[in-house]
Amino acid sequence: MRLVKVATCNLNQWAMDFTGNLARIRSSIEKAREAGAVLRVGPELEICGYGCEDHFLELDTCTHSWECLGEILKSGLTDGIVCDIGLPVVQGGVRYNCRAFCLDGQLLLIRPKVNLANDGNYRELRWFSAWKNPGQLVTYHLPEIISAIHGQKTVKFGDGYLQFDDTSVASETCEELFTPISPHINLALNGVEIIANGSGSHHQLRKLNTRLELMQHATSKVGGVYLYANQQGCDGGRLYYDGCASVVVNGDVVAQGSQFSLQDVEVLIASVDLDTVVSYRGAGSSLREQASALLPKLPYVKVDFKLSKSSNMLSEFATLPVEVRYHNPPEEIALGPACWLWDYLRRSGATGYLLPLSGGADSSSVAAIVGSMCQLVIKAIQEGNQQVLSDALRIGQYKDDEMPESAQEFAGRLLHTMYMGSENSSDETRKRAEQLAREVGSSHLNIKIDLVVSALLTLFSTVTGCMPRYKYDCSSADINPIGGISKQDLRSFLRWGANNLGYPSLLLVETAVPTAELEPITADYTQSDEADMGMTYEELGMYGRLRKVFECGPVSMFKHLCHRWQGRHTPAEVAVKVKDFFRFYSMNRHKMTTLTPSYHAENYSPEDNRFDLRQFLYNTRWPWQFKKIDELVEINDEVTSADQSKREPTEAEAAGRMATGLGVPAAAAGNSSVGQGT
Repeated sequence: MRLVKVATCNLNQWAMDFTGNLARIRSSIEKAREAGAVLRVGPELEICGYGCEDHFLELDTCTHSWECLGEILKSGLTDGIVCDIGLPVVQGGVRYNCRAFCLDGQLLLIRPKVNLANDGNYRELRWFSAWKNPGQLVTYHLPEIISAIHGQKTVKFGDGYLQFDDTSVASETCEELFTPISPHINLALNGVEIIANGSGSHHQLRKLNTRLELMQHATSKVGGVYLYANQQGCDGGRLYYDGCASVVVNGDVVAQGSQFSLQDVEVLIASVDLDTVVSYRGAGSSLREQASALLPKLPYVKVDFKLSKSSNMLSEFATLPVEVRYHNPPEEIALGPACWLWDYLRRSGATGYLLPLSGGADSSSVAAIVGSMCQLVIKAIQEGNQQVLSDALRIGQYKDDEMPESAQEFAGRLLHTMYMGSENSSDETRKRAEQLAREVGSSHLNIKIDLVVSALLTLFSTVTGCMPRYKYDCSSADINPIGGISKQDLRSFLRWGANNLGYPSLLLVETAVPTAELEPITADYTQSDEADMGMTYEELGMYGRLRKVFECGPVSMFKHLCHRWQGRHTPAEVAVKVKDFFRFYSMNRHKMTTLTPSYHAENYSPEDNRFDLRQFLYNTRWPWQFKKIDELVEINDEVTSADQSKREPTEAEAAGRMATGLGVPAAAAGNSSVGQGT
């Protein structure tokens, strides 16, 4: 066997935190070395952090990244271990998203990203260029900060791979795994056995399945070892990077890291047998034929170093495949936003959250997610995570002799909830809020806001001569952990949380009729959100997905829903619903410009500051589009009417027509004046 011990990792990096990022990178290399690994892979742009955005335009960001890499090279950390590290690099006046391979204090190769991510939440083309010279290596002159360390002045830069004495290693960065023609195909046909992917992939409900399946399909198709590293945590924006570092061999997952964790550094170790790669590839006739005919070959950099250790010992063996672990969507909602909230709290310097708890689905979900965060913190402390303990002691303002006792006790120190009731509020919502607060452990208050509201109304009418409008509601908060989650998924989370988080009152919340309680409750009237909107939350979720995920305008949405809702609504009814949605959407789109930063969880998200780049000023009448919908309804009505006139009447219809005189045969009408007139 040619056994190679490899390491990949999840790192909780923070954009522009060079000191902290460097410390976490060093820690990951140290852990890999201690485990005997000879190859270590880290996340995308791990030195500066993936989410630097327009800070990438500052040359300082590249300079500081080189400074940090220099610290690693001169520290001796790379002695005897190949390290694949992510950083931005300027070559020929062009900025690239790169991987730097290091060994024994020297740079072996700098590989720029070939395919950039530039849709959804990603804007890489705003800051980087893709390497557009496939199969070419050029000479890169290293900055003085690097050449001064060990005297190395140049390194190869471009699209190539490393050829060691016993095997070959190459890089494929994040988005390139998702592209139609992925680099791993050509690399495998060139004989590369190990492919490393340093990634910056954010969490989204149900997305991990796609990511892992792509790695499995890639290696089951062409064989090989695939090392996947990822960032894990909130690096300063709306995204949560969900880790799940993995090692895949010939289609089998042999190691899988955590998807949601409070660890700042998680290193995954696996032993892989390279001889199984040779056997796997040799068994495929098509693979052999395509590899033997491949021209031109990719260039490589020769490295006098062995990664593998030959062994016939029965005590040494390759890591066996494991069963892939997936969280269901309610679990993802409980864990992803909870980890994001913890990072936000510990890095912002804040000491807690204030939550108006109405007893409704939205605020109750947020309270449950904060409760889940507290449970994760206590669990991490019990497992010996000193970083989490240190942060918890500071945030909870514990005295020297105090320690967090439980999730409820910890929540009581950092989650402050209040029920802000008015004359229109019901006892049911107040009681639900109180019960959930007890279950979570928050510090809770019941307050009446009628006098405050009346005073504000008087003030505004006196000072401005107008009345303030009910406009932003929860969007006036600092952060929003559920803003990118649909109501359907949120309700599933409430049901799941009642049974799995220990908050049974969530079932009462989920089954209650959603209401803002802004109007007086009477014996025959209770305000309903869905009635006020004129659409159900189920319908609203469908409109949102069609608008954003399927990129439907008014006409295409109308056509789609006519088919989907056939037998449930007539085309004329669908037309009214679609027009109402787009009219209200365009009337309220401007509110998205001041929307509280929301955790990104789904492609459904209407977040206009990053994810959904549509304008905020519309012609709310949509004259051209609505006219086209009306024309389609008219055509449908004419066709339907014609089809009905051709259809043979049923016995009941025929009898009805005869009874009203509509069934009299034309020949029998004679010369009656009525007959002539019609």
